[in-house]
Amino acid sequence: MKPRTGMASAAVLALATAPFVFVQAAHADAGFTVSDGRLLDANGNDFVMRGVSHPHAWFGQELGSLEDISSLGANAVRVVLGSGQRWGPNDAADVAGVVDECQQHELVCMLEVHDTTGYGEESEAATLDEAVDYWIDIQSAVEGQEDYVLINIGNEPYGNDEETNANWAADTADAIGRLRDAGFDHTLVVDAPNWGQDWQQIMLDEAADVFAADPHANTVFSIHMYGVYETETAVEDYLTTFVDAGLPLMIGEFGHQHSDGDPAEDAIMAHAEELGLGYVGWSWSGNSDEVSYLDMVENFDVDQLTSWGERIFHGPDGIAETAECATVYDCDDDGNGDDDGNDDGDTSCAVSVSANWWEERSGAGGFTANLEITNTGDAAIDGWSLDVELASGHELVHGWSAGWSQDGSSLTAVNADWNAVIDPGDSAGIGFNGSWTGTFSEPTDVALNGEPCDMS
Repeated sequence: MKPRTGMASAAVLALATAPFVFVQAAHADAGFTVSDGRLLDANGNDFVMRGVSHPHAWFGQELGSLEDISSLGANAVRVVLGSGQRWGPNDAADVAGVVDECQQHELVCMLEVHDTTGYGEESEAATLDEAVDYWIDIQSAVEGQEDYVLINIGNEPYGNDEETNANWAADTADAIGRLRDAGFDHTLVVDAPNWGQDWQQIMLDEAADVFAADPHANTVFSIHMYGVYETETAVEDYLTTFVDAGLPLMIGEFGHQHSDGDPAEDAIMAHAEELGLGYVGWSWSGNSDEVSYLDMVENFDVDQLTSWGERIFHGPDGIAETAECATVYDCDDDGNGDDDGNDDGDTSCAVSVSANWWEERSGAGGFTANLEITNTGDAAIDGWSLDVELASGHELVHGWSAGWSQDGSSLTAVNADWNAVIDPGDSAGIGFNGSWTGTFSEPTDVALNGEPCDMS
């Protein structure tokens, strides 16, 4: 994170009408993997990151904050490291201590090199190649930790220099290749150019090629959302374009205000939840005076939440409301569902459907459908299967937050481990992309565990 140049976001067109890209996990190592555009934990369960950044490179004495971050409901933390060009370096022993602290508090640990920030504009910034050198130097700290650690190769590794940014895809693919050749089996996370905000849409245009360059097919793309994303339209267009293309995406940084504009944080969090995308807010504490409004707590004190801290942890679509513990940990309430349906076999439910469709040629197109399942009964729903009737000519392309299948006109979604339990009054959000021919019609006639649901 750094103050950005205020730039207007171009309309998201590059992938909006592109064919869907099906991305499957191609490497069977233990640890986090990517399949069909989703991040899966080591048990094969969908993992939606809900976390914050911790400025460890500058405040190494505040590692105890990870316990506080976990106590507020986060399931992940993004940890700032220095590779030695501008900060640090944080050596292997130090990084091993960070990973251990994450595990003690049941946090997925996303480690990032911050020295790359703004390469092409910042004269002291490290290259991605230098970041890879650092990862190889401290490899012993993360080897064997693939179940718990994601490697964010370099923070915001390109500024706004157009000539430099033209190399983003090639340099990123090379960095991925070097790490794989060195034996890194972790999920890799790569940041967009333009200080992470991708207003030139370079990552949007070239993500599929970069993903294809990973021999493990285990790379996640990270967009940072600040002043470029001042409107809900800008947020929604960017996120849905990635999801519709079947490419794995997370919001690796965002805030509620910034020097380059007023980010639409409500839209960022709402659409991330709607689409099942991870998000990581910037940042826990310790920001410089000019951006101290981005501190979530004052002076690293969990009892002094700022307005930004209250918003991201306790507001609508916030961390406390939406985070689910990674199933690699033995959490108090891991949301796993081993039973089929309620104990008494009775299901009371309501399902709301929101569908957006488009025409790609005369009489044919695509659509995105989001469904919210609400338990209107008195007992918890522990394990569920939702049946949805589609009109003739409508086909499933891919879905999220559930296991999806289609038989004729009948579509079935089966819970993931993390959303198997729906308590009375609570809801689970799922969705899918589809194609249609003839005339588009919204899904109809829904049933949960064989029982019809009220529909809106």
